Amino acid sequence: MLTLHPGNKTYDCMSKVDVVLGLQWGDEGKGKVVDVLTPGYKVIARFQGGPNAGHSLKFGDEGFVLHTVPSGIFREGSVNIIGNGVVIDPVILMDEIKDIEAKAGDISDKLVIAKRAQLILPSHRMLDAASEAAKGKAKIGSTLKGIGPAYMDKTGRNGLRVGDILSPDFKDKYEALKAKHCGMLSLYPDFTFDITEYEQKWFAAVENLKRFRFIENEVVVNQYLKEDVKILAEGAQGSLLDIDFGTYPFVTSSNTMAAGVCTGLGIAPSKVGKVIGIFKAYCTRVGSGPFPTELFDETGERLRQIGHEFGATTGRPRRCGWLDMVALKYAVMMNGVTELIMMKSDVLDDFDTVKVAVSYKQDGKQIDWFPYDGAESVEPVYKEFKGWKTSLCDIRDYASLPQAFKDYVAYIEKETGVPVKIISVGPDREAVIFK
Repeated sequence: MLTLHPGNKTYDCMSKVDVVLGLQWGDEGKGKVVDVLTPGYKVIARFQGGPNAGHSLKFGDEGFVLHTVPSGIFREGSVNIIGNGVVIDPVILMDEIKDIEAKAGDISDKLVIAKRAQLILPSHRMLDAASEAAKGKAKIGSTLKGIGPAYMDKTGRNGLRVGDILSPDFKDKYEALKAKHCGMLSLYPDFTFDITEYEQKWFAAVENLKRFRFIENEVVVNQYLKEDVKILAEGAQGSLLDIDFGTYPFVTSSNTMAAGVCTGLGIAPSKVGKVIGIFKAYCTRVGSGPFPTELFDETGERLRQIGHEFGATTGRPRRCGWLDMVALKYAVMMNGVTELIMMKSDVLDDFDTVKVAVSYKQDGKQIDWFPYDGAESVEPVYKEFKGWKTSLCDIRDYASLPQAFKDYVAYIEKETGVPVKIISVGPDREAVIFK
């Protein structure tokens, strides 16, 4: 058994492949959690998503946001894998690596990239922008980084992969796919574009990527398993943005749930151990789509300001609302969550009353499940809790927490049937309580 020691606490890593993922609409705080847990793991692997991820880390007074690189990259001795389920923009990735190396030195021995990971081309970004602009009011809130079109080419069997970079006819393959994209862009006559400058940066970044090791990650990961090496799979975005089970069509383009680990890293379902689900003590969402507990009043604005709820990648203000227990239980069920981690508990410190949506009203009936339309046509039914009116920021042991907050946690555990193992009470890696 591997044990990590945060201060005088312990956290057991019993399984071979543990999974950390978000249970809401993203922005739950996965970066911090992975950073806290990584001392117990040799390998940290991203298994889906692209540079639309924004995993925030904080070291004392310093902050850092990761988009493609796994959140264990600052831990000495770690191996960080960008898995085959990820889509990569070489320009964004190399800019990110440059920033990391300015702080941590050369990371070429700590970062490896799956040959099967798909590449985001400059023309993918143009397709993304053109498509989103054409939707008008029906836009889905894309980050315009070309992620959706890249996944479309993957499933359409047209995409370029990292392994293709080493091919002698890589440039020819690129030009063929670019020509196809330009043909598609002609369907948007009002959309003008010029990718020349970004294309130059793109090819320079591709060359720079060659200093990293490209791997058959399915072979490497399974070899680690044979050697009983501990692996932590890091999810991006959130469960309610899953392409199959999220609030479609206002979702991302990959499988954000635990099932995505198997296809995103090349492991068997039987190799998945703990599924560690992360959620905020309230809810947020960036972009369009259903959000049953969204608050449009002063309370919602207080949550936004106290919680600094602005997108780590886009800078967009996040929509804020009370915790949605219906949606949380749905995500717990779909992921097979075995442990919960509660983030941003301290944001609610000064509220007289804290609310939780326990069911929905739909068409005059009360339901307690997450409906097909992603709860777009529902009205939340709330349960109220007494606020704890105490700062949690400096508390480091569960026994010292105010009883009102413990009651809130106990209710979440009872409703989900899953224990809350870690409670975050501030942005710093040390601001955690192990329950």
